[in-house]
Order: sequence, then C-alpha cells, then structure tokens
Amino acid sequence: MRVFVAGASGAVGRSLVPQLVAAGHEVTGTTRSAQRAELIQATGARPVMCDALNANALRDAVLEAAPEIIVHELTALPKRLDARDKRVYEATDRLRRDGTANLLTAARAAGVRRFICQSIAFAYAPGPRPRLMAEDAPLFVTAPRPFGDTVRSVLNMERTVLAADGIDALVLRYGWFYGPGTYFAEDGAIAADVRRRRFPVIGAGDGLFSFIHADDAASATVAAVDRGAPGVYNVVDDEPAPMREWLPAYAETIGAKPPLRIPVWLARIAGGPTAAVVSRQPGAANAKAKSALGWTPRWPSWRRGFTEAPR
Repeated sequence: MRVFVAGASGAVGRSLVPQLVAAGHEVTGTTRSAQRAELIQATGARPVMCDALNANALRDAVLEAAPEIIVHELTALPKRLDARDKRVYEATDRLRRDGTANLLTAARAAGVRRFICQSIAFAYAPGPRPRLMAEDAPLFVTAPRPFGDTVRSVLNMERTVLAADGIDALVLRYGWFYGPGTYFAEDGAIAADVRRRRFPVIGAGDGLFSFIHADDAASATVAAVDRGAPGVYNVVDDEPAPMREWLPAYAETIGAKPPLRIPVWLARIAGGPTAAVVSRQPGAANAKAKSALGWTPRWPSWRRGFTEAPR
C-alpha cells in the first residue's frame, strides 16, 4: 500500500519508515531537514521536504504521493524537557492543532481511507493510587501548566481525528519512548540529567511509567496500517513500573550514580507543579493493542529493554 508518513525523521519515524518499506509498502516521508531527507531516501522511501504548518505545501505533497494511508508522527519537542518552562510543549501543541488540521484536509483531498495518529499514554488522570488505565479512562485535562495545556491539545487532536468523516482513524497512545533519538538514549537529555543526578525519585516513587522502545512503537504502527478498528490504542510494554524501581535501574544501565530522592513538596518548588505530577502518574494497559492489532512488543519489559535493546 501507499503510505504517507508525516514526521518521518523523528524518534518513531526513523524506525517506522524502514519497517514499512520492509513490509512491502510504498512509503513517502516528510522532513524539514535536507540531511534527514537523505536518510529517509537511504531506507528505500521517497523523502519530501515539507512543513506541516504550510497547508498548501502539505496538500500538494500528499496529492502527489496519492497515499491510501497517512501516518501522523509530527512533533517539535525541544532537546530537553524543562517542566518550569511554560512554553516547553508549545511548538508540538501547535502541530497537534494546526498540523493535524492541515493533514486531515490533505487526506480528504487525496481520498485517504485510513489515518493513524500519534498520541501519548502518559496523559491519563491520576486516581487515588497509581494504577493501569485502559483507553476509556479520562485524560488529565486539569493538570497544571504546561502539561495541562498539552493534555488538552492531545484530547482535541484525538477527537478531531476520530470524528473525521469518511476516514478510518486510529489513535496510538505511545508510552515513554526509549531507544535511539529519544530523551532516554545514551546521548539524550534525560540520560544527561540522570548522570548529573538532576532526575530524582519523587516522593515514595509510586508514580507509574509505561515505557515503549521506539522500535516497538514503530512495529505497532506498522500493524495498525493493516489491522485494527478505528479507535484509541495504548502502545506500551507489558510492565508499567514505579519510579523507585525503573529509575535506579536506568541509572545503573548508563553508568550513573543512584538517583537522589526528594519529597513531593521540594519537587514542586524545584521543578514546578508539573514535576510533582509524576508522583501520582498512572500506567497504561496494552491488552487492546496486543489483541486488536495482533502486536507483541519485541521488548515486553523495560528491564531487558534498557540493557539489551538499541540505545
């Protein structure tokens, strides 16, 4: 099938595009970088230099590619996440709003029948105790800024995509990415913070993290090209983990000293209200994605993934 990947050079895109090509699909991928366009071409896909915020250019690119399926992997995250920066997610939120609208308009013009959209599995509202959330659980729209802003933009994006007339839309809520090109990569920003002991365990460390290796996020997306009814799917590994377990293990993996531990009140002062949210963060359940998409992660647990998967 002809597949158009918007955001083909990001953390998921760089693994997704070669997997799609290997599966026999004819792939067109967008990027804003000439260097990354060469990398896309080297995988056997056709690169297109395009800014998703330029509606006319994006429409022309989609019409030329004439895809049957569009995969939305557009983000514009900074090199380092700073919870105190109220504009940290602003560029990505704009892509989720305006870039998604442009992509859907282009999809309708090209007669696209299936639309797969990236979302996040760590936006669920916390309960009395951290627990696993299925796809019908409410999102944390009342979260403090800046995270609350991005949760609201995510919810609006998902609703817009799922309501698109004449298009089968699947929303894939990815977990916390690790692997090459992510914040948890060997050269990533979180790895750097952990090495400097600037990424502490907050409170009792009860907050749950649902991880997914970038390669596994890509393989789930390839599965969604062919399978799955319209709707929302959590794409996470099998072992959501409390911060007190995964963070010391991750630090050891990258050769860092054990993380510090700080109370929630201090995290709120040092990192802003968003930083304290992780102490109550719930995990996400992946049963629906595994069943409906026929997908199994290559790295079902971060425990082996941190040490054995590409990073």
